[in-house]
Amino acid sequence: MSFSIALAGKGGTGKTTMAGFLIRYLVENDRVPILAVDADSNSNLNEVLGLEVNETLGDAREEMKRGVSTGITKDIFMEMKIQEAVVESNGFDLVAMGRPEGSGCYCAANSLLTMYLDKLMNNYDYMVIDNEAGMEHISRLTTNNIDILLVISDPTRRGIQAGARIVELTDELGLNIGRKSLIVNQQREGQQEGIERSVKEYGLDLVGIVPEDAELQEFDLNGRPTTELDKDNKALKASYEIFDKILND
Repeated sequence: MSFSIALAGKGGTGKTTMAGFLIRYLVENDRVPILAVDADSNSNLNEVLGLEVNETLGDAREEMKRGVSTGITKDIFMEMKIQEAVVESNGFDLVAMGRPEGSGCYCAANSLLTMYLDKLMNNYDYMVIDNEAGMEHISRLTTNNIDILLVISDPTRRGIQAGARIVELTDELGLNIGRKSLIVNQQREGQQEGIERSVKEYGLDLVGIVPEDAELQEFDLNGRPTTELDKDNKALKASYEIFDKILND
C-alpha cells in the first residue's frame, strides 16, 4: 500500500507549490514511484510540475453517467478512463480529479472510480494528494488511510485558525490519519514570534516555517514550473528540511 501524504489549506497559502516541492523531494531521494493526485477542483498541480492534463476523473464520471457505448461494461469503461487520465513523468505519475459533481446520482460511477483508484494506488510507493480546503473530496473518492496530513498556512493568525479548522474537520469526518502537522509558508522577517504564539493557541503540530521568496513568486507569475527552481532556492531548501524531518523520524 502507498505511503500517503495529503496537503490542505485555504487559498493563497502556497499549498500546491508545496505539493510540487514534496514530489520533487521524493523523486530526488529515489522514493519512487509516486502517484500525484490533484484533488483540488481548481486544478493546477500540473502547472507546478510542468505537465499537461487532457483527461480528468471528473470527465470519466460524467461520461459514465451519460451512458457507455454498447458492447463495453461499465467497469471496463472506468478502468480504461482512469488509465487514460494518468499523465506519466520521470519518477511519478499525475492524475487529476476534476471539477465537483453535477446534479443527479453518481453513486455507481463513484463506486467504480473508488475501486479502480484503489487498484491504481497499489502500484506506487508514495501518494501525494493536493487537496482543497475541505477533506470531503478525499473521503468521498478514496478508501485509503492518510499517513500524514500537511496543513499549509500563511503567516497570519486567521490562516493558522483556518488550518486548525481543517484539522477539526478531519476529526469530524472520522478520517484515519497518522499525523496532522502544520507548515507555515511565506514567512516575512519578524513574524516568527507571532506565528509561534498562534500555533500554541490552537494546539497545532508545527513542523516548519518556509520563508517568502521573490524568485518563487516570479516563477508563479510567469507560469514557470517550480521543478526548474535552483536547488539553492531558500524556499525549496527550507521545505526539504521539513520533509527530511517528517519522513525520516
